[in-house]
Amino acid sequence: MIQLIAFYLFAGLVVLSGCVTILSRNPVHSVLWLILAFFNAAGLMVLLGAEFIAMLLVIVYVGAVAVLFLFVVMMLDIDFATLRAGFIRNFPLGMLIALVLLGELVLGIGAERAGAIHLGTPDGNNAAVAGASNITAIGALLYSRYLFLFEAAGIILLVAMVGAIVLTHRQRGDTRGQNIPRQIARRPEDATVNRSPAVGEGVVL
Repeated sequence: MIQLIAFYLFAGLVVLSGCVTILSRNPVHSVLWLILAFFNAAGLMVLLGAEFIAMLLVIVYVGAVAVLFLFVVMMLDIDFATLRAGFIRNFPLGMLIALVLLGELVLGIGAERAGAIHLGTPDGNNAAVAGASNITAIGALLYSRYLFLFEAAGIILLVAMVGAIVLTHRQRGDTRGQNIPRQIARRPEDATVNRSPAVGEGVVL
């Protein structure tokens, strides 16, 4: 009984937070509602026995992706009037794309039910280890059958990270280097000037 209550609670909160994410006018509030949706989706994964997927949702999506979205939205100077105007202007195109995707989905489901599409069936080679948890089974599969693909994905991510660091920390040719001895030998009286400006006149730099 408690599992049924937890399922309806998590599922209802996921649907509610997803709708509010789309309908919220404040982008910061949208990201916060998205984080709530991720947490409740992780709860649903725990109820299904997929604790590895729940951990990925919390660590990767909440801890990295959603927080990154939140920082970007908070640092950007967003004009909400322009944002709403752009939404209204692009609404017909968005509806057209949504209808096309809906048509493709209906066509694919109809073709699968008619027998035109044959889905693959499991052959038992990737069966879970008996008596092991989902995380243990996934780890055993990744580090045995898919070891080279897993290492290749890690190398690609490492190269992408190094490339991003190199691109963002390029040394510009028009900037002068830091002269540490000159900074240490600088006297305080050469760095600051005490002034007594009159009321209402301000400071002339």
